[in-house]
Amino acid sequence: MSTRPEILFPLFAELETLGGVGPKSAKSMAALNITKPRDLLFSLPYSGIDRSFRASVAEVRPPATVTVEAEVGRHLPPSARNRPYKVEMTDALTTFHLVFFHGNPDWISRQLPSGQRRIVSGRVEEYDGIRQIAHPDHILRPGEADQIPEYEPVYHLAQGVTQKLMFRAVGEVLARVQPLTEWVDGNLKAQEHWPDWHEAVRIAHAPEGPDDISPQAPARRRLAYDEFFAHQLTLALARARLRRGKGRASVGTGDLQDRVRAALPYQPTGAQERAVADIAADMAAGQRMNRLLQGDVGAGKTLVAFLALLIAVEAGGQGVMMAPTEILARQHLESLRPMAEAAGVVVELLTGRDKGAERRAKLEALARGDIHVLVGTHAVFQDDVTYHDLRLAVVDEQHRFGVTERMRLGRKGQAADVLVMTATPIPRSLSLAQYGDMDVSVLDEKPPGRQPIRTSVLPTTRLDDVVQRLRDVAQAGGQAYWVCPLVGESEVSELIAAEERFKQLRAALGEGVVGLVHGQMPPAEKDAAMAAFQRGETKVLVATTVIEVGVDVPNATIMVIERAEHFGLAQLHQLRGRVGRGTAASTCLLLYQAPLSESGERRLGIMRETEDGFRIAEADLEMRGAGDLIGTAQSGIPVFMVGDLEHQAGLMAVAQKDARKLLSDDPDLTSPRGEAARVLLWLMRQDEAIRLISVG
Repeated sequence: MSTRPEILFPLFAELETLGGVGPKSAKSMAALNITKPRDLLFSLPYSGIDRSFRASVAEVRPPATVTVEAEVGRHLPPSARNRPYKVEMTDALTTFHLVFFHGNPDWISRQLPSGQRRIVSGRVEEYDGIRQIAHPDHILRPGEADQIPEYEPVYHLAQGVTQKLMFRAVGEVLARVQPLTEWVDGNLKAQEHWPDWHEAVRIAHAPEGPDDISPQAPARRRLAYDEFFAHQLTLALARARLRRGKGRASVGTGDLQDRVRAALPYQPTGAQERAVADIAADMAAGQRMNRLLQGDVGAGKTLVAFLALLIAVEAGGQGVMMAPTEILARQHLESLRPMAEAAGVVVELLTGRDKGAERRAKLEALARGDIHVLVGTHAVFQDDVTYHDLRLAVVDEQHRFGVTERMRLGRKGQAADVLVMTATPIPRSLSLAQYGDMDVSVLDEKPPGRQPIRTSVLPTTRLDDVVQRLRDVAQAGGQAYWVCPLVGESEVSELIAAEERFKQLRAALGEGVVGLVHGQMPPAEKDAAMAAFQRGETKVLVATTVIEVGVDVPNATIMVIERAEHFGLAQLHQLRGRVGRGTAASTCLLLYQAPLSESGERRLGIMRETEDGFRIAEADLEMRGAGDLIGTAQSGIPVFMVGDLEHQAGLMAVAQKDARKLLSDDPDLTSPRGEAARVLLWLMRQDEAIRLISVG
């Protein structure tokens, strides 16, 4: 079914087909991501107003919303030009005022004739001892009370979109909604007490109290699950398609791996051994591997990746390891070299810098199979790069590398297995949303010999003490990082801050002791500054956040983060992970400017309490919510209209399991439930998935 099912046509018509929505309103609604009637269904109210009837405005504590029946008394026109128009009202217990600023006297007297009764609903305030409602939301005759919902849903608005417009438009769309065949697994639906889809949409837009707006309300959980399920079904289809693609069984002999293990000064952790076993099993199977290796800073991902690359070499093939930047690629090469020598395999580097004859020689050696493991930047996948027999591709720091790149990468080898490494601990719910098409191995133990990092939190007033401490460390041959604050969104002011701090530290510590690296530098200069620090020529490196990922200087034992309260938890954790890489004890100093906000205090407190990246990521999700946590930097996580990854995290795991099961029982989605799931994919605009089924 590669065309949209007819039953959904009314939901995908133009917005102007809804009464009350003209071209202008339709344009305004686009700001809320509402472009079709179906989008209105998933734009749920985010709160509600209790408009239940009261005997009197005296029954509530202002400010509060109230609905009462009262008798209209005297009209009090404004006494001066900028005074409001007031109308006295008397309910069962008290007299209060309705207040109109710049009110039209004719309209007011028509709406509120003295001596008649009216139902009014609005927000009560107290002013000079008298209760008043300014500009009531509703003024109705006694017989029209049913026009006011007891609990009125409140929608997100944009310029040109009023509550009234949303209310009316949603009502029109709900009238078009038809029952659809059920795609949710029957047992799950019964166990969760979920309504049918068409019922769920109706209930979600007609809350009867605050409980109905909570993410745990059954109708909302059902609609969130539908979104998660459609998303996981798309990922599962991509995964199934990848696995259907012929894989090659790469079975390692263990010889080369044993040589590396024998040369290691320590025992690999249990988590490392489990990950290697998972990878070996995937590579030996006839299907394409698509695995994520998730490990905290310093959990030993490089060793696992190299042992995996050796399986490819033992099986008679080649491996490639790709890093996002040249400096990280060089660093991988440095850390792999001693292991490669122990194993007796040839490791070579290929980056954009390789030119002419040197590059040609490398490419020929690669095509002949003389290079066993290639390390490099995106250059390793350029069109003129041909492998003799590529079996495994390891990709570092995944979020710059989405599903499409993963698929393209597979085309390089006849059917290369893919292992993605990320050092960003992600809470499970987000990791399922972002990497649901992959199998995941987690390294959750630190290798022996890693020193814990002491974290201290200091006010900026103690800057001089910190500089003195750096002077002592530098004189004793140690090294330190100094990370400058994120100044607003402007890179220019960030740059100025970094250059200022660099000048001050250079004045305090001496020429040639301090280096500077920031995002605006030409890459060659940046690399040179980093290299000088790596070689120990400069003792203190002043940097903006460009050093967050991957740089390895074991001799650096101090990390100073200035104005730490401006950084997110994940970023602070990544930065702190730059120290503590050698055998010496390390310290991270978080400098803040008083007074700290409540959330700033909580963030710095969490950093002081724990070094566990997964705990930090969960806390981050709790504090900032999924939207902010992902930010723009970590693309790849979809934006859900109803689903809330923070409060409904458990549903994502259920959705993944269910989607994979449905596809293994019904790969072409032709059973009744499969057909219903296709309708769901159309409803959720999962065009990618629909293409995957029709290509099938």
